[in-house]
Amino acid sequence: MYRSNVLVCGGTGCTSSNSLTIVNKLKEEIERQGLSDEVNVITTGCFGLCALGPIMVVYPEGSFYSMVKVEDIPEIVEEHLLKGRIVTRLLYQETVEEDTVKSLNKTAFYAKQKRVALRNCGVIDPEKIDDYIAQDGYAALGKVLTEMTPDQVIQTILDSGLRGRGGAGFPTGLKWKFAAANDADQKYVCCNADEGDPGAFMDRSVLEGDPHCLIEAMAIAGYAIGASQGRVYVRAEYPIAVKRLQIAIDQAREYGLLGEDIFGTGFNFDMELRLGAGAFVCGEETALMTSIEGKRGEPRPRPPFPAVKGLYQKPTILNNVETYANIAQIILKGPEWFASMGTEKSKGTKVFALGGKINHTGLVEIPMGTTLREVVFEIGGGIPNGKKFKAAQTGGPSGGCIPTEHLDIEIDYDNLLAIGSMMGSGGLIVMDEDNCMVDVAKFFLEFTVDESCGKCTPCRIGTKRLLEMLEKITKGQGSLEMLDEMEELCHYIKANSLCGLGQTAPNPVLSTLRYFRDEYIAHVVDKKCPAGVCKDLLEYTIEKDKCFGCSMCAKKCPVGAISVTDYTAPGKKKPAYEIDHSKCIKCGACIDTCKFKAIYKG
Repeated sequence: MYRSNVLVCGGTGCTSSNSLTIVNKLKEEIERQGLSDEVNVITTGCFGLCALGPIMVVYPEGSFYSMVKVEDIPEIVEEHLLKGRIVTRLLYQETVEEDTVKSLNKTAFYAKQKRVALRNCGVIDPEKIDDYIAQDGYAALGKVLTEMTPDQVIQTILDSGLRGRGGAGFPTGLKWKFAAANDADQKYVCCNADEGDPGAFMDRSVLEGDPHCLIEAMAIAGYAIGASQGRVYVRAEYPIAVKRLQIAIDQAREYGLLGEDIFGTGFNFDMELRLGAGAFVCGEETALMTSIEGKRGEPRPRPPFPAVKGLYQKPTILNNVETYANIAQIILKGPEWFASMGTEKSKGTKVFALGGKINHTGLVEIPMGTTLREVVFEIGGGIPNGKKFKAAQTGGPSGGCIPTEHLDIEIDYDNLLAIGSMMGSGGLIVMDEDNCMVDVAKFFLEFTVDESCGKCTPCRIGTKRLLEMLEKITKGQGSLEMLDEMEELCHYIKANSLCGLGQTAPNPVLSTLRYFRDEYIAHVVDKKCPAGVCKDLLEYTIEKDKCFGCSMCAKKCPVGAISVTDYTAPGKKKPAYEIDHSKCIKCGACIDTCKFKAIYKG
């Protein structure tokens, strides 16, 4: 038994901030102080508060150190771990309460969260199977194989109300039931861990922090539908997740939790990884299965659905990482426990990746039905620099923008669809008053056009034409008639595309047209970008009466577009400067340089 346990985040976010170097320095200092037998260092997955990384938590005190630097380690080891004096200046300040350290669960970021899929992230060492087993790991698999029939497992998942967390929200138990009903000499359990949405990192964090929960759930699913093989399709750009998942698979095989005759029940199940090359379209289930087969990742017409003919034309189920991360807890705690959380039609919790213009960038897990306002302003800490909330994009390129008027909407599958957005896999990007919504729609459509597989004409050609219209609008070349044409084209693409990529691609355009049409009108009628984002509609101007003639803007201008005038403002000693708009490339270097706020764009 150790006197202290020091948990250091080893997720991608904190790793990019040098957390692994901190771990090595920590071990070095602990050994130097002769504390190796008393202090245990554990590299964990993501704690969630990515904006404060690198993160270190010391137990039993629960001291939450944030933004830790390598040079801080000697002080933490000597003062806290050796002498028992918490280094208050390095603590996350919200946990400091007079002379005591407040529990992390009582801070604004964590207080309203309910961690189910993320229950072990930031708690265990993901590379040690014994840590997972100590948290009731593989107990659900043991219960299923020794106490339940496949039909009982499926009914349990049905009764829980669990819906797929990958975006469409299809009932998980129903998908399993369809696959179980089809006889075949081989069936497959697949996992979508490709996660291609910009700003989404939920599945990656589960794989990095708790890989065994996926293995256990896929084995349970295999037992339920009669499958003996599993495939995890994971992004090659997730090296830490891939490494830890492969370590977990090898450990599970060594412990007899994968392979033949698991728990001596005669049930066989094994699984392998397949690395994706970064194609967004492979998030669509049939395209993903086609890619696993070694072919170009393109969707297939449905029916037949994967439950009938999926991977290698055999009955297959496919769920994403977060969906599987709920399975073991549902088996152990019962479907009623899971169904007690959330709303009538959307049970349980949902993990969101908070990004964009928000103070607490990171990963949160909330009960379905939590309002968008609570997520943004209470959990997320609001908008930086006193700016106003403008919109939140959910569902990535497949979703829509939610305006201020819907801040109090309860987040669930049906509510988001009703206002023109969707749950998606869980990316939630916050925008403030400085964002141009026409530019936002263009950004997501650029992504979709680039990621379209090109198999069907509505998506291949339709999204390209839609993007061309948006580009004209942002250049001041649009018209009011073009807005109507765009809307008509959006509905055509949605109705006629082969797969979910094309069917949802117009959503960002439709939602911004619906809620921010005034911005589109400003672009096409006034030839102005209200947010000052679209370069072709901008002009940088120096207010001569405010100019002190310091010449810094002229020195910073890369094209020599700024020169001195013969005008000297009242009370100033040097002549003012002006911008030649015929030369200006609208880079913004001048406005960033001016200390007197004499330059404005509009």
